[in-house]
Amino acid sequence: MVEMLMRVFAFAVLAGFLAILVYRLGRVDIAVVVGVTLLMAGWDLFVSSRRS
Repeated sequence: MVEMLMRVFAFAVLAGFLAILVYRLGRVDIAVVVGVTLLMAGWDLFVSSRRS
């Protein structure tokens, strides 16, 4: 349970950092890269949580 909370917290920190990056730069290409990055990290979170 604690491990899953840590995973979700780490994902939230990553998403927050990337959201600040997109907000401050305000460029579409950066937003697309951030979106793909969050999708890949979310997919990894989902797949790795199913294994353990």
